[in-house]
Amino acid sequence: MTATPLPVRQAEARHAHNAAARPTLTPEVEALLTEAEHQAARREITSWPGYAPTPVVGLRGVAAAAGVAEVLYKDEAHRFGLGSFKALGGAYAVLRLLKDILAAEGHGDVSAQDLIAGRLRDRVARETVVCATDGNHGRSVAWGARMFGCACRIYIHENVSEDREAAIAAYGATMVRLPGDYDASVRAAARDAEANGWHLVADTNAGGGSDRVPNLVMQGYTLIVDELIDQLPEPPTHVFVPAGVGGLAAAIAGRWAVRAGAERPRIVVVEPLVADCVFRALRDGVPRPVEGDVNSFMACLSAGEVSPAAWPILKAVADDAVAIPDGLARETMRRLAHGAWGDAPLVSGESGCAAVAALLAAGADDALREALDLGREARVVCIGSEGATAPDLWAEATGLRPQDVTGEKTPA
Repeated sequence: MTATPLPVRQAEARHAHNAAARPTLTPEVEALLTEAEHQAARREITSWPGYAPTPVVGLRGVAAAAGVAEVLYKDEAHRFGLGSFKALGGAYAVLRLLKDILAAEGHGDVSAQDLIAGRLRDRVARETVVCATDGNHGRSVAWGARMFGCACRIYIHENVSEDREAAIAAYGATMVRLPGDYDASVRAAARDAEANGWHLVADTNAGGGSDRVPNLVMQGYTLIVDELIDQLPEPPTHVFVPAGVGGLAAAIAGRWAVRAGAERPRIVVVEPLVADCVFRALRDGVPRPVEGDVNSFMACLSAGEVSPAAWPILKAVADDAVAIPDGLARETMRRLAHGAWGDAPLVSGESGCAAVAALLAAGADDALREALDLGREARVVCIGSEGATAPDLWAEATGLRPQDVTGEKTPA
């Protein structure tokens, strides 16, 4: 099946190369993603009920359209039934915080399975975890709070969809909707957590706080790389990964550098044009907040400030950033849903499709293709960060329901 080219002009997708990127991590940066911490996260997460590696889907039609040898899509829509990669990070950080509290009180032997089974239920229930979210991180934190037994408050901004809010509230979280954008909700969550003695489980410390919790969140995400290395028949040449505050991109880039050293793939970070904080930081060598409205169709990438915890890793081993327009993401999502390039129809969300959209933009732009060294022999992994986490919005944009594609009774 032949699909018409995507309606993207060369000027619409912008590229920045990171002149500071290195083939390998320095010891100082590698210390942010230690092997011991990774293995701790791996042991915990793989022990949780429902754990399984998410699938890798071959997209031969997309590869042909982009002019590369292979495109493999890591489909995070299936992660623990939460619909996104975020299930790995927020819930793991909740667990670690609770274990630290209990260890300080003489319960150093408590495990995730103990908490799931209700051990120390009354004690754990006195703790409250808090975060701000565009949807997916808050869902993970709320899920983790319910699984391990503590209370939860989730801060959302005025543009978070009602179906994303309902999906979080279904896990028993108290929802707090505020005016403003994502970055404003981050600051509000940090302020209220400090004032009330709650535990901030943030995927960024741009709103204040230490690096520790965002680093725990990123450690959870690093499991994606280990799964991919086990799943892929040969190493990729490129990895396209979406970024909001940069935690996922940093985890992917950093862990691959740890595992592969100088043989690591080229890391291409993808963002919305209107929320291009990582793009600007890599271009300029220093992160600065994006001013103005950063709300994007790619809702979970609508962030205007790079996480300080993620920045040292991104600066070291994120090679490029590509910023794309909302229209390109929307059309890519629709075409993936309809199998427009001849591949099996795929449920990829507004942010989940960003990596594929950027790859297709590069395939349509000779200058961008050359800048990314994206030759005909390139083997590309696209991190599909989410499925239809806002099912009504997805249906409106694609003309389908998620279950029409998946055959499931409820969306992934």
